[in-house]
Amino acid sequence: MRHLRELWDHPNFRWLWLGQSISAAGDRIVFVALALLVIGQGDSATDLGLVLGAHVLPLVAFLLVGGVWADRLPRQQIMIATDLVRFAVHALLAVLIVAGRVPIWQIVAIEATFGTAEAFFRPAYTGLLPQTVPDELIQPARALTSLTENVAEFAGPAIATALVVGLGPATAFALDAASFLVSAALLLRVRARRRGVAAPAAAAGSFVRDLRHGWREVRSRAWVWATVLAFSLSLLLAFAPYSVLGPVVARERYGSTSIYGVVAAAFGAGTMLGSLVGVRWRPVRPMLIGCLYTMLWPASLGLFALGVPLALVLPASVAAGAGLGLFMVWWETALAERIPPAALSRVSSYDWMGSLALMPLGYVLAGPAADAFGAVNVLVAGSALALLAQLLALAPRETRALRRLEPGEAPAYVGVT
Repeated sequence: MRHLRELWDHPNFRWLWLGQSISAAGDRIVFVALALLVIGQGDSATDLGLVLGAHVLPLVAFLLVGGVWADRLPRQQIMIATDLVRFAVHALLAVLIVAGRVPIWQIVAIEATFGTAEAFFRPAYTGLLPQTVPDELIQPARALTSLTENVAEFAGPAIATALVVGLGPATAFALDAASFLVSAALLLRVRARRRGVAAPAAAAGSFVRDLRHGWREVRSRAWVWATVLAFSLSLLLAFAPYSVLGPVVARERYGSTSIYGVVAAAFGAGTMLGSLVGVRWRPVRPMLIGCLYTMLWPASLGLFALGVPLALVLPASVAAGAGLGLFMVWWETALAERIPPAALSRVSSYDWMGSLALMPLGYVLAGPAADAFGAVNVLVAGSALALLAQLLALAPRETRALRRLEPGEAPAYVGVT
């Protein structure tokens, strides 16, 4: 609670946190509302995979561009612009839903635009948050923002279902659109502090040079690129198939698609627990402990796909969520402490792009693969392979040996040339 009170005393963080908490809640509602909209119109799981892929593909394609510009321009200005774009496209979708059945190609086009805007938002947000608090409060700030995002992810499915069933899907998208307007208004109040020194690339350098400089920062740190690679494979092999096939597997193994929501809620409760613990817990070797905990995630998906009794699946899902929540707090704190501030958005863009690069392929292939081999078999195999992929993050000695920064210790960001 002391850390939380200290964070609240910093108004720039307070405005950033409030705005992003509101927009995160809207986003989590929309993720479920999209599925209910597409399936409710009578479209197929393959169509849903195309919609989800249309969101992620431009997100991946433009992340590096967004990272460069987030290191060049005031980050909150970029975030405000992307909030306004996302407000416009989801307000348009709400209007189209009210007008009648929305063709899949229109939903695909809207979500592709949304994903493009998000590609500029994410690197800017990662770089801005450490500029709103002192360096010693970066981990609590990361943990609190993760906690509110996870609360939104936990509550989002229930709220989305209630909105879509009770008031119609247009209400869910209109609410999300409004959340971006609130976020943009609160971002106008943020006055970020200067952190570190300006990067040479920020002074009229070429776009390609800026991009290469960001890549050198990633390449010089094995603990960064190995972890990104591990998550890229895990999202392709396990998360994407689970997102598309989870309801089908729940029906086959447990007799009801609603079990998919119950398992997702258990996982969400775990991520909230992990983020809350992350406010205070600072292990000596955060990356080693964090990577070990992430292995619980594909393992829990495998138990679900195998039809293990829910008395075991639900606690495993809570534990998996807690492990992933803790890892994300420690991972983002390590990046903020060890990447030069003027390159943090570019490194973040490589992180996001690398992690998400294969996920659109996973969304698109999940439906056809299930038709060919069965949904259960696809998810069981994918979970097992994702568990092996997580071992890649622990391969470099840097990952296992990376130590926490002690209170008062200077940030360890040393750039490369």
